[in-house]
Amino acid sequence: MKVVYDDSADAVYIQLVDEIGAGGAANTYPCDPAEVGGLINLDFDAAGHLVGIEVLDATSCSPPSCSLGRRSESCR
Repeated sequence: MKVVYDDSADAVYIQLVDEIGAGGAANTYPCDPAEVGGLINLDFDAAGHLVGIEVLDATSCSPPSCSLGRRSESCR
C-alpha cells in the first residue's frame, strides 16, 4: 500500500496494490460528497477489485495528526 499527497490538487491517493498500470483503473465510482463530507473516488480494476482510493480536498478532512503538505508522505 502506498499513500501519496499531491499538494497542488490537495488530494490524497491511497494505492492498495503494488502497481496500477496504464488503464489499470478500469472503473471509478464517485462516493456521494454529502454522505462523506468531501469527494472520494474509488478505483476498481477490470476484474472489479478495489485498487485505489482518491480523497479530494484532503486537508479539510484529514486528522490533525496527519500533516499533509509534502508529496509522498504517509499518514499514521
